[in-house]
Amino acid sequence: MANNLDLEEQEQLDSLKHFWRQYGNLISWGLILVMASFAGWNAYQYWQRSQAAQAAAMFDEVERVVVTGDMAKIERAFTDMKQKFSGTSYAQQAGLMVAKVYLDAGRPAEARSALVWLSEMTSDDGYQAVAKLRLVGLLFESGSFDEALKLLSSPFPDEFKALVSDRRGDVYLAQGKRTEALQEYLAAEKLMDDQMQYRRLLDVKLASLGANPKQAASSTEGVK
Repeated sequence: MANNLDLEEQEQLDSLKHFWRQYGNLISWGLILVMASFAGWNAYQYWQRSQAAQAAAMFDEVERVVVTGDMAKIERAFTDMKQKFSGTSYAQQAGLMVAKVYLDAGRPAEARSALVWLSEMTSDDGYQAVAKLRLVGLLFESGSFDEALKLLSSPFPDEFKALVSDRRGDVYLAQGKRTEALQEYLAAEKLMDDQMQYRRLLDVKLASLGANPKQAASSTEGVK
């Protein structure tokens, strides 16, 4: 009986050796790849956390120098943020903040540059839309109406469509195109939530063009 067991064990051992010779390398490399992938994932997660922490610290620095009003320091801090952490939400927030600082300081060219960078570099639809709308405001103030309309014709998320139509109406009105302006204001009214405070200003614009907002909206179903 013992000999039979020894033979069976030997056969199993031989089968195992044969299996390992045939598939051992494949199994080993498979395990190595799995372990490497796991290690790589952990390293990537650590890198992301590290990047986020560093970006947050640099954003704090941008906020700090903004309070001082030192434009040279603001420009240096924002340049560092763009170079090192351009893909983070902190850089996008910094872009909007710095653009406002430049505008308040009477430096519209620098404000425009910051907004152009943000609108072109960010992958976040919301930040991009806000940047483009603020850029439209600068173009409007400078009388660059055609450029403003071109920017307003670019893609925007649905939740910004009402504001886009409203701004387009402002541009048309400034160009003396009252009919086109009225159509855009009506389109904005149809898209805008009744509870939005901005709707009151929109109603004033409609009234200035001789339109009763409620009646006009119900009679222009085809207006875009």
